[in-house]
This record gives sequence, C-alpha cells and structure tokens, in this order.
Amino acid sequence: MSSKVICIVQARMSSTRFPGKVLEPIGDQPMIIFQLKRLQKSNIIDKLILATSDDFSDNKLANTVLNEGFNLFRGSLKNVLFRYYKCALSEKAETIIRITGDCPLIDPDLISEIFFEFKSKGYDYLSNSQDSYNLSVPDGYDIELFKFSLLEKAVESARLESEREHVTPWFVTEEANAFWSHYVHKPKRRFFRVTVDERIDLEVINDIVKSKFVKESDYNIDSVIKFLDENPQISKKNSHLIRNQGYIESLKKEKNAFDLIDISGQSLWTKAIKVIPGGNMLLSKRSEMFLPKKWPSYFSKAKGCFLWDIEGKKYTDMIMAVGTNLLGYCNNEVDAEVISKVNLGSMSTLNCPEEVQLAEKLVDLHPWSDMVRFARSGGEANAIAIRIARAATGKDKVAICGYHGWHDWYLSANLNKKDNLKEHLLKGLETSGVPKSLSGITIPFKYNDFEEINNIVQNHDLAAIKMEVQRSSPPLPNYLESIRNLCSNNGIVLIFDECTSGFRETFGGLHKKYNIEPDMAMFGKALGNGYPITAIIGREEIMEAAQRTFISSTFWTERIGPSAAIKTLEIMNNLKSWETVTKNGRYLSNGWLRIAKENDIEIELSGIDPLIGFNFKSKNHLIYKTIITQEMLKKGYLASTLCYLSISHTPEIIDKYLEDLNEVFAKIKKLNNVNDFKEVLEGPICHSSFERLN
Repeated sequence: MSSKVICIVQARMSSTRFPGKVLEPIGDQPMIIFQLKRLQKSNIIDKLILATSDDFSDNKLANTVLNEGFNLFRGSLKNVLFRYYKCALSEKAETIIRITGDCPLIDPDLISEIFFEFKSKGYDYLSNSQDSYNLSVPDGYDIELFKFSLLEKAVESARLESEREHVTPWFVTEEANAFWSHYVHKPKRRFFRVTVDERIDLEVINDIVKSKFVKESDYNIDSVIKFLDENPQISKKNSHLIRNQGYIESLKKEKNAFDLIDISGQSLWTKAIKVIPGGNMLLSKRSEMFLPKKWPSYFSKAKGCFLWDIEGKKYTDMIMAVGTNLLGYCNNEVDAEVISKVNLGSMSTLNCPEEVQLAEKLVDLHPWSDMVRFARSGGEANAIAIRIARAATGKDKVAICGYHGWHDWYLSANLNKKDNLKEHLLKGLETSGVPKSLSGITIPFKYNDFEEINNIVQNHDLAAIKMEVQRSSPPLPNYLESIRNLCSNNGIVLIFDECTSGFRETFGGLHKKYNIEPDMAMFGKALGNGYPITAIIGREEIMEAAQRTFISSTFWTERIGPSAAIKTLEIMNNLKSWETVTKNGRYLSNGWLRIAKENDIEIELSGIDPLIGFNFKSKNHLIYKTIITQEMLKKGYLASTLCYLSISHTPEIIDKYLEDLNEVFAKIKKLNNVNDFKEVLEGPICHSSFERLN
C-alpha cells in the first residue's frame, strides 16, 4: 500500500432539508464545483474525488462533476461507510481526508494544519468536529482524517445504521480501539455558521462571495471571520440554526400521541399534567419548581453544558439534569461505549460481564467495602440498603438525616408529625398510601447535632443510621467520627447516602474526604453520566444478608448502566474531574458573593463546592428566586439558585454566567415593595416544595 493521501468529498442530491443543494449556485458556479476548486489548492492532497451514490437521483451531480474534469466515484446511497471504503480501496490510499459537500468555504491551510498533527502523532483518526462542544473553527470547516486500516475495520465491524450512514462514529467506539483525538486549532476562531443545511445558509455564503472582500480565489478562514464580524447583519441571518438541526425536524415529523409539530414546551406540559399525574416522574423537573407557565420543560438534544428545547432554542444549563452528567451531556466516549454495547444487545437470558467489572472497580476505590449490589435509581438503592441492614441486624428501626427517596420506609417519618422531613430537603411530603403501621419506624435527626442522635440511639433499638455525609453545611469537628463510634459500639449499621455527593469532591464517596468508613454506601447520579445506574457497596458480613431476604428486579441486570459507569469512571480518573468541578465550584461561589456584595444583597451559601447553592436572606426569597429563573431564561440559561457543575462549565462560561446574573441582581436590588415585584414577575412564584398540581 502506498502513502497516497486522498480527499473524498461526500455529496448527494437527496438532502432532506435542502434537496439538490450541492448544485445550487455560489456566484456563477455550482456549490460542489466551487468547493472542489478550493480543495484543489491543497498541497497535501494527492488525489481529490467526489464520492456520490449510484442512485439515479445523483446522475445530474455525477455528470456535472465529470464535465468539470474532477474525479468521481459512485457507490451505495445509504451505506456511505462502504462507499468510502470502496473508493479508498480502489485508490490504494493509506490516509483519507473526509470532507462533506456542505462545507463550500473549506480552507486548504486548515487541512495542512490538521494533517501535520495527524502524521506527527501517528493518529488513526483525527477530527476538528468530533467534539461539537469544543469547536475551534466555525461550523463549515469540518475536517476528518483517518487511516485506511481503521476504515477497513469499520466496514467489518460497524453495525448501527448511523455508523454506516455517517462513516466515522464507529471510529471512536471502544471496539475500534483506535488512537484518536479531537483537534483544536490554534488560535481558536470565533464561531459562525458557514455550512449549508438550509437555503438561508446558502444566502450567507453568497453574501460572503459577492462582497469581494478578498480576492475571489482566496476565501481563507480568517478573512471570512473578519468579514462576518464586521457585518453582523449577514452573520445573524443563520445564527438561529444549530448543528444537527435535522434531528429536531425529524422529531417534529414523528406522529405520536401529542403531535409535537409546532408545540411549545409549556403547551406540552399542559397536556402532560392531564395524562401523567403531576406532569412527570421527577419532582425536581416540574415546571412549577422553576418558572410556572414559562419553563420550556422539554428538550430536543443536549451537549456539554448546553441543551436545546423542542422549539430549537439553545440554553446554557446550570442545573445539569439535577446532577447526573458530571462529564457533560453526550460525552463522546461514554455514548460510544453505550452504543457499542447496545449493538451487541443490552439484555439477554445470561448476565452481563460488565457488572462484575464495575463491582470490582467500586470495591477497589473503597477498600473498606467487599461486595456490591446494583439498581437503576437512587430511591431503589436506598430501599435496598435499608432492607439489607434490617436483614443483617434483625432490627426494624432506622434513624435518618437527609433526603433518601420516596419509598414507604422513608416517608413513614412523616406519619408521627406531618413535617418531620421538612429539614431534610422537602416540606409537605404527604404520607397517603404509606401504611400507618409503619409509624415510628423511621426517626429523623438534625445534622451536626450529636446529642440528638445519641439520645435516639439510647431510646431506640436501631438497625441502621442512614445519613448524607454533607448537604448544606460541612460537619462539625469530630461529628462524623462520633457517629461512626456510636454505630460501632451499639451494633448499628452506618449507611452513607452518596447518591448525590459521590464522585464530586473525591474519586468515590465524599466520606473519603473526611476519612470516615461507613458499613454501607450508595452511589447514583454522576456514576453513569446520565445513564441509569446506582450501586450499593458494603462490608461482606452485612451485604451477605441480601441472600436472607428477597431483592430482585429484571432490569437491574441490563448492561447499559454498568457499561456507562465503567467508562465514566475511566474518564473521571483520566481527567481528575473531581478536582476540576471542585475548583470551578469554589470560583463560582466566590463570584456569587462578589456580585451580591456589589448589589447590597445578602445571600448565604450552602452545599459542597461542585454542587453549590445560595439563599437570599429575605422573606421574599422565593420571589427573588423566580425572578432569577425568569430573567436568566431570557438570557439563555436554565438557572435557579442551585448549580450542579460539570467539567463542561469552564471558567469562561462561569464568567459569562456571573456577568449576566449580576444584571439580574441589579434589577432585584431596585425592588422595594409588592407592586415592584408585580411589575417584574411575568407569572406565578415558583414552588418551594412538594405541591399537588391540579
């Protein structure tokens, strides 16, 4: 095989969003010819080929390209991966440069830059568009380079339709085992949209070309950016469009029970509360908890710390699915791992081997533990832990501190007194449906009050003490140590609920920070980076009690959750993610204090650094909170007074968020009375707790 470098430009006439776009004119020539002539200027490319389909719909495209003297290859319409393979095979190429036909302003100098990185580092695959969150050039300068050997492996192994239609997705899967990277150009350029997916995109390209701002033959990237920067009336024409807009369009075309065509998030929410009790399955995602009658409620896609609602509006998300995506939404490596496992089958009669691998990893991270059980939600994990602790001790009563889910054992704390759980996150939790016979079986205690829990232990025969290591404030000196000793001396199982706190300040449980070893601990949320997985770890003598009771569920045996968790832990370890989110959380909280002081507003902080919040020291705190959500939504944020940070929340994003929040604080500063609030608020005040939605 020679060292020939071929550039394969992929194009077809049957684009669903803009049919025939590649033959639409740019200036006085078809777009595809305009692009191919630009690519001819590259001194890296040995041979340039237009690869289209052998379908009759592409005959006109093929004839146009041949008549202009360019090389042509025709292959499968839908299996573009195989089309690339056959084209590269026929040319005996070693390196392939992939360019799509919707990038007419592609810059040959960028190809040279990324090519030299590809060769010098010996990559199997290198792209400047693989990580759409970390783009360093405008949309429309997408370049991918890969070895023929990797392409050949993909043809043999890629099974998903998306992997064959889009050529390179399989390259980044674990199965590919490729040496690959996302390339960041230096310097990073300002983001604009110069790709062609819609007719308005083509109008922008023609505005650039017709301007004659540089020599017609030399539309280099920096000249284009300078022109768009100086002509915002042009760059704004298509700025409302987003990458992969076709996904949203396909969503709107689907026929389903709610007919999502042209429906807003609030309209769908209004329908939801009529057919789903409460509107959804998670209190923390209810519209009323944020901005009643205004909250977008539903998303179409998410990436990094950004998401798009079903109307296509983009937001910076400071809530991050209530803390599930520590590595950011749609992490490429985690998603690729999951996709590869889905392709192999997510369920079967036999067990998935990944659960053993994950169990061993969690035990390695927590040497005091010996065994692990898995579930798929935090509430399940908490209920499992309590069942095991009761089976191990033969006792029934449990003392609790913190929030531990929705099951009967936990809500029974409110049977004696309606708001026993008020100080444990939520007030007003109803006990309807909880057997009254469970009254007195679960006893709440206040955090950092050792005397109270000590009295409970002296007056009740407890099976377990279950608590969060830390929620609002840090433990007082010796508080956790004293509880550990109290449990050890009285035969009580100490359980740390780390479903929320796990993997944020340490690589594992938060209890590692304080050097306190429980008897059991639970992890959830961040463990699978958005995929459902929870784990209960514990000492062997306690965990073995699971065999003396019945704890079983069909979908606890699927492989997606464990596979996602294994890859998530690997990435966390490589990136030292806990250090990043802790540092950035401290930076964020200091920013809150600074802008509050600048606006003469009193706030107090709560939580751990990566999961930090603030409260207004005012009787109007709920009004202020609603105003923040309302005004920040207008600025393109999903935000409240609590932030779950991910590694995608860079200092630059946090700085912009603080700058915008400062403007909202300044507005709040001017409010003095009820009439002022009414003028600012555009809807009802947000809920503070569990309230029935009528």
